[in-house]
Amino acid sequence: MPIIDRPAIVTRPERPYLGIRTVTPFRGMLAVRDRLMAELYDRLGAGATGNTFLRLHVIDMAGPMDIEVGVLAGAAGGGGDRVRAGVLPGGRYATLTYVSHARRANRTLLEWARDTGGVRLDRWDEPAGDRFACRYEEYLTDPRTEPRKTTWAVGLNIRVADGSAGSRSAANPTR
Repeated sequence: MPIIDRPAIVTRPERPYLGIRTVTPFRGMLAVRDRLMAELYDRLGAGATGNTFLRLHVIDMAGPMDIEVGVLAGAAGGGGDRVRAGVLPGGRYATLTYVSHARRANRTLLEWARDTGGVRLDRWDEPAGDRFACRYEEYLTDPRTEPRKTTWAVGLNIRVADGSAGSRSAANPTR
């Protein structure tokens, strides 16, 4: 798995978006993501100009996953009954950028956070699974122009809980 940018803590501003949220089994989740991406692009038309992302609200790899597919927007607006406005919260995030092998990249970032003193992810256990304040994969490669998913550059981001050590501004990163 090529890591483009190694794990780090960065500070991100709030980021408005338009998205479609659903619950789906883990198995087949990426096919659902692809269908939602196509629907989002169709509904938004020329308004879909920002990066696309997959947000993981609740993870249960043995059961249902609460996911959202969105497009970053300059300002939050409405998209009808199905497409809703939202905001990726600002704050500190554990992050890395990779190409291919999402499960390995996720494991790498989770292990890095665990093994790095003071990094506590903003997540908690619920009966439905692991809930995250904000965990998302941002597609830095535009899926509309590059259909080969194994070549996409993907930014993996998991919000860090307040009080964790090692913050660094995204505007002035040192890797």
